[in-house]
Amino acid sequence: MSATVPATHPTPVCLDPAVLALPFFEPRHRDLAARVSGWCVDNRDLWRHPDEHRPPERGRQILRALGGAGLLGHLDPATDAGAADGDLRSLCLAREALAYADDLADYAFSIQALAATPLLRHGSAEQRQRHLPGLATGAVAVAMAISEPEAGSDVAAVATTARREADGSFVLTGTKAWIANATVAGLFLVLARTGEGPGALGLSMLLVPSDTPGVRVEPVDLIAPRAFGHVHLHDVRVPPDSLIGRPGRGFPIAIDVLDRFRMTVGAAALGFARRAAAATLAHCRRRRIYGGPLVELPTVRAALADIDVKLNAAALLVARAAWEADHEMARWPKHSSIAKLYSTEAAGEVVDACVQLFGAAGLVAGSLPERLYRQIRSLRIYEGASDIQRAVIAGSLDARRAEACHDLFEK
Repeated sequence: MSATVPATHPTPVCLDPAVLALPFFEPRHRDLAARVSGWCVDNRDLWRHPDEHRPPERGRQILRALGGAGLLGHLDPATDAGAADGDLRSLCLAREALAYADDLADYAFSIQALAATPLLRHGSAEQRQRHLPGLATGAVAVAMAISEPEAGSDVAAVATTARREADGSFVLTGTKAWIANATVAGLFLVLARTGEGPGALGLSMLLVPSDTPGVRVEPVDLIAPRAFGHVHLHDVRVPPDSLIGRPGRGFPIAIDVLDRFRMTVGAAALGFARRAAAATLAHCRRRRIYGGPLVELPTVRAALADIDVKLNAAALLVARAAWEADHEMARWPKHSSIAKLYSTEAAGEVVDACVQLFGAAGLVAGSLPERLYRQIRSLRIYEGASDIQRAVIAGSLDARRAEACHDLFEK
């Protein structure tokens, strides 16, 4: 996200200025929030008339627009934005603003950032130099292919194989399922079994250009249309320098990326929820019922109050997780899971309340409440389903400290 892009709208209309004023954020984050929010306002014609029958084409158009504005500059360390705008607080603020504006805007930005992260953090200098400039301009879309028909949340169960040949090249065979950006990607980062050890110890991450012989993409239609699909790999040969990091280190690379991006999913959920809340409040102020505006009914006011509480709680959880990760606090992965779990579940409740308060108007196909209702649902599944997050959080509870504190007052 290039520091050279001016903030055309100093007030970040897609974000809460009161949250931005908290000590979690620095002046550069507030500037970024204004720039991304301003870009969303200035480019709203990209999604003013949603065409959900062409998500790949719309996704490419939005990705190029993001890259052209410098908002993907953090994906290339050679740019000024590479260091300035690549921290997790920046990513969370960008996702929140983009999700408020449009589902595909957040989708294009987030998948590009997520799939580029293994290259940014673990790729060789040659790999970064070869691939990252195109990803930063939006000229090339990228996808990370981890999940499989029998390996979703259980990453260690990946069965796709990458057989090492005598010349050092790899031959990949298998199927990757539910891959974001599959139908538009020019480059895949594939997690495959190279056999250095059992289970998670035998996985590696490999670069696979989409035009490599043996790669076939099967489009998949979702309830909220996006560039999505299954990736079939049949004797796909890639050179030795396709390996990211060391052999057998694919699992920790994948987990590192998922831990970092879970909190950004929470940020996107917050953006969707803020859009629903704003639309609902506006509707309730304008809708007349029983001789007055809908907003004056006690039950409606109670529902709006609950929505505001959820928005504030989600914003603080996301900000805490991102701040802790940026400062390398020991327990940030747990708080990333907490931020994702609460924010995505709460956003679902907020959008459901939006539909309820709009009444029949909220059920109309193509209306904002109906679109948000479809778009928000996937956030509770990808980057680790809510059930997985609960297991992660429960497994990280400090039982010994709790017991010691309890005993201190009981004995």
